[in-house]
Amino acid sequence: MLQQIYDSIDPVAFSIGPLEVRWYGLAYLAGFILCTLMVYRIGRRWKIGINSDDMLVILLAVMIGTIVGGRLGFVIFYGAGYYLEHPAEIFAISNGGMSFHGGLVGIVVGGIVASKITKIKFFTMADLVAIAAPIGLFFGRCANFINGELWGAVTDLPWGVVFETGGPLPRHPTQLYEALLEGVVIFVVLYVLSRREKPLPRGSYLGIFLVMYGCFRILIEFVRQPDVQLGYLFGGWLTMGMVLSVPLIIAGIVIIVIARKKNLPQAGDPRALASETKLATGKQD
Repeated sequence: MLQQIYDSIDPVAFSIGPLEVRWYGLAYLAGFILCTLMVYRIGRRWKIGINSDDMLVILLAVMIGTIVGGRLGFVIFYGAGYYLEHPAEIFAISNGGMSFHGGLVGIVVGGIVASKITKIKFFTMADLVAIAAPIGLFFGRCANFINGELWGAVTDLPWGVVFETGGPLPRHPTQLYEALLEGVVIFVVLYVLSRREKPLPRGSYLGIFLVMYGCFRILIEFVRQPDVQLGYLFGGWLTMGMVLSVPLIIAGIVIIVIARKKNLPQAGDPRALASETKLATGKQD
């Protein structure tokens, strides 16, 4: 079944003359658009007061952070010196090569800038983006499957797929494992929690996202083939994906603990607005 799906989809969605539009690019575009709509929808439910200008700023911050951070992250963590010898290839994003961990750093930097411009509290914005981000991850991992990249180890399971670049033997379709866990499962958990009558304290959704992503990524790395230019690290069983995911789990746990301790309401919560008004005017109960 999966083999038939893989064989039937051309990585090039359509062509206009010499211009080729690939599913990889369309997946990123769909992810950005749907993530933005989800941020807007949840922001309205939380009464954050996000307007169209704010959404444009957030969209640009996420897009630039994802693309620039994701590409630089891949170059730094997975390049193994290749891009020092071929610097022009750094800009060849259409050939693949994006790092989630680098993209995350880029989004954080972009989010800090967007927070200052929109006046939305950073951790409220981070929570909104964390709830929506799995949508983008889902589309991105499906695009990895279509591209035939980031496949897993050899397997005899019935859903193994023979990838063009993976040799003659069936391999774990780890791209789809990640689409399910990092995309569907994380989104469902965070979206359900976002619909609580009282949203979780500011920063909680970001913390939960980091912990869940880190755990799922490490789990999948056990059956995902490591990048050929790096191989296994530190004794022959760790991968770069595992190494980079451990700090995410630690950071997520710290953020959750701090969020529960401070118990700050989301920026759009009427109590938060009232509290900030009192602080601004010097009035106290």
